[in-house]
Amino acid sequence: MTAPVFVVEHFDTGGGGRYVLDGAEGRHAVSVKRLQPGEDVILTDGAGRWADCVVLGTEGKDRLIVQLDSVAEEPQAQPRITVVQALPKGDRGELAVETMTEVGVDAVVPWQAARCITQWKGDRGLKALAKWRATAREAGKQSRRVRFPEVADAATTKQVAALLAKADFAAVLHSDFDRGSEPLATAELPDEGEIVLVVGPEGGVAKDELALFEEAGARAYVLGPTVLRTSTAGTAATALLLGRTGRWS
Repeated sequence: MTAPVFVVEHFDTGGGGRYVLDGAEGRHAVSVKRLQPGEDVILTDGAGRWADCVVLGTEGKDRLIVQLDSVAEEPQAQPRITVVQALPKGDRGELAVETMTEVGVDAVVPWQAARCITQWKGDRGLKALAKWRATAREAGKQSRRVRFPEVADAATTKQVAALLAKADFAAVLHSDFDRGSEPLATAELPDEGEIVLVVGPEGGVAKDELALFEEAGARAYVLGPTVLRTSTAGTAATALLLGRTGRWS
């Protein structure tokens, strides 16, 4: 198993590369993980910068002392995969973010689709967005990533269309565009740039939304003969795209 990952804001060290991990992350490392001298840990800012470290010791219940010699940068993988996720009911949105993060999605855009039962308004919307972002952070750590997915502000349908218009490959998981849907498994994908995939709500994508997305250059695709829930479709599609683009090879 790879070394556990902890999030830091900076990589400034004292003399000889001695680094102190404190605060909530330090407490988790010392009191929950109970890391011991000689064990490996990875520190990251969640945006691609990371350092492979060795535990030197602990101080109290929330200070982990490690040896940090150098900082590396993980480049952004290509092509970049963004999933526009319609808002599911209950905690299924967090489930979708968690599993998409685990498989390797690069960005998630919450979408207030016409047929979404869940509404992100006022403080409730801000709290829900904060939960999605916290979920991405924790799932990024759990899955040993050093570049966590970005979780954007909630987007309107027009904003999603603008995102699709700029993509190098734009897709909507849907089964009845007028010209029919193609299998995502056989679509021609770019080697680099941006892939944007739209996952609709449980009630499906509305006709006017489909028309707007098609006008922006998106095409309809299906994953297979079965129908997935909105909270699992994005994860399945991301895994398929990662395999087909070579990012999992």
